[in-house]
Amino acid sequence: MPIFFLIVNIAHAGVITEATPITTILFQVLNFFLSIVGIVGILGLVVSGVMYITAVGDENRMRSAKNMAIGSAIGLVIAMSALILTRQIANFFS
Repeated sequence: MPIFFLIVNIAHAGVITEATPITTILFQVLNFFLSIVGIVGILGLVVSGVMYITAVGDENRMRSAKNMAIGSAIGLVIAMSALILTRQIANFFS
């Protein structure tokens, strides 16, 4: 009797129609990671600005601050480009 009861319950389970599509989940995860990259890029710009201001004429610290600012700006451009690209792809598949 318990086996029959189990089979009947599985048969009456039906189809899941309210599940979130996998593309939506992947898009949300990717947006989250790109947001983290953007925050890290902005923090990199702030830290490089503080390093540059507090360099007090030290050429090595000024050079490293400039390199850090350039790297952070490049990272932000890449993150924004990836965000735009993923949104366009998501709109295409929607």
